[in-house]
Amino acid sequence: MTPLLFGLTFALAAPFWALMILLPRWSWTVRVVSSPLIVLPVVAIYALLVIPAFGEVLPAVANPTLDGVTALLGTPSGAAAGWAHMIAFDLFVGRWSYLDSRERGISPLVMAPVLVLTILLGPLGLAAYLAIRKPLG
Repeated sequence: MTPLLFGLTFALAAPFWALMILLPRWSWTVRVVSSPLIVLPVVAIYALLVIPAFGEVLPAVANPTLDGVTALLGTPSGAAAGWAHMIAFDLFVGRWSYLDSRERGISPLVMAPVLVLTILLGPLGLAAYLAIRKPLG
């Protein structure tokens, strides 16, 4: 089950990334991406992976140590849960960046590489967006 959930994680997020990067000005892109609920399928996968292991996860995150987090993520289910966690948050940040960039009039040609960077290396994509973000007004 874990390999299936791992494989589904990005597959469920990919259509939203494709809309934001490849069809940024399409009216349906804005309609779809405007909902924060687009992250729920990936959150559901995260829940399916974390809830059964909650007794092991809670101590590792409530009082994190490097060894504890290493042990947690060093299993197939831990790695899959970590992946779902990253994909959900990267998608949420990408969604925010996309919507915010439209409000600020930032070109989709500028945003495309920023969104790709967000998919691949989430925090660096966020940093890149914050660096190019224009003030409103």
